[in-house]
Amino acid sequence: MSNEILKQIQELTYNGRLDVPQATPKPAATQFTDHADIEGMRTAGKLAADVLNMLLPFVVPGVTTNELDIIAHNYIVKEQGAIPAPLDYHGFPKSICTSVNDVICHGIPNDKKLKKGDVVNIDITIIKDGYYGDTSRMFFVGEPAPHVQRLCRVTQESLYLAIKMVKPGVRIGDIGAAIAAYAHKHNYSVVEEYCGHGLGTTFHGEPQVPHYGVAGTGVVLEEGMTFTIEPMINAGKKDVKHSGQDNWIAKTKDGRLSAQYEHSLLVTADGVEILTLREEETGLI
Repeated sequence: MSNEILKQIQELTYNGRLDVPQATPKPAATQFTDHADIEGMRTAGKLAADVLNMLLPFVVPGVTTNELDIIAHNYIVKEQGAIPAPLDYHGFPKSICTSVNDVICHGIPNDKKLKKGDVVNIDITIIKDGYYGDTSRMFFVGEPAPHVQRLCRVTQESLYLAIKMVKPGVRIGDIGAAIAAYAHKHNYSVVEEYCGHGLGTTFHGEPQVPHYGVAGTGVVLEEGMTFTIEPMINAGKKDVKHSGQDNWIAKTKDGRLSAQYEHSLLVTADGVEILTLREEETGLI
């Protein structure tokens, strides 16, 4: 089966990347009251989630992250009529982020083949009609080792428990404190150099959403806010080192594994709506 998939990958990537349409940006905002804006965010979130679902069968031993980037890029441009937000963002050279094993985030797709036992975070951000959808998840390449499964499970659970807390009146520090407590309970560390962020008609805005903190502190959530929560949890220590083009790539300093899951969220009148929810997560959150 994997040989058939690799052949399909070759066919899908043979002609390289399609040209990206010209973007028409909207005024930057990360909080909305207008129904049309909220629908725009819902559409963008669903499209971002759909890219992750589309990529799932292609994450197999022998594929390169550069091939995954081309497949995602062309799907976003051709099938979704959207724009891959990372491409040329502050000089980032690719359309998706692929963070393998000890890479925490912002991994740059390359021509190294994935092998059995690898674990990779794929981070997708698309722009549709000026609205951004941002989401990521972990993918196993072949059968994962038990310690890899555990790290990814705890990271995903920390995201889910944080999402369940989101509603008007909750403080950002409450969310970060809960994520950190859960990770530390399982003897993992939380990356502090990167955080969730406001998202809307801009890629990154307020509020900043650290995945650690002090309960009862920080910005108070309000209805209409849109932002990401995206905990980065390390098997070892929290320390980070940087490498690659323009130091984009963040790795664990001790070389141990890191995991991350991310969703885009909308604060509603009495809770939260997950804009990037995938079908297999229904009932889990």
